Amino acid sequence: MSIFGNSIFGNKAADTSTSAEEAAAADSSPDSAATARRVAKTDEQWRQELTPEEYYVLRQAGTERPYTGEYWDTHTAGVYQCRACGIELFTSHEKFDSHCGWPSFWAPLAEGNVRYIHDRTLGMDRIEVRCAACDSHLGHVFEGEGYGTPTDQRYCINSISIRLVPAEEPQVKGMRPEA
Repeated sequence: MSIFGNSIFGNKAADTSTSAEEAAAADSSPDSAATARRVAKTDEQWRQELTPEEYYVLRQAGTERPYTGEYWDTHTAGVYQCRACGIELFTSHEKFDSHCGWPSFWAPLAEGNVRYIHDRTLGMDRIEVRCAACDSHLGHVFEGEGYGTPTDQRYCINSISIRLVPAEEPQVKGMRPEA
């Protein structure tokens, strides 16, 4: 079953935005991954901590140009964190080459770490993906595009919204470093 109900397009798409009351109820749930990590900062604090480009994408729901971001063609194993707050969002295991110019993932690390908003800006009908902990804009998710992924979904994420933490090299059993 899709996270979007029947479809993310057309009149059957459910409005997946979260009201303040729903967010508060979710935050009080012990199962909410973002509960302990809830980040609340003023606009001025965000402006001081983020570069102008990061602020534009993360806080103003901007988009970086395709094929310009740091991770659109990266194949390094690791975990992708929210650049604003550090919560883990995606892993390299779910990353795939969609050739769209932005990093693409077929699923988030944990559904509780992202939230969805029905986005009708610019004359389009899309589902926006945000960080559940700090409410930063990450990108959009699309489904039914025919990619050979387990979910048939493409989380199209701005590189500037995430930070890759590379996986540590596995230790080979029985090998000792030379002194």
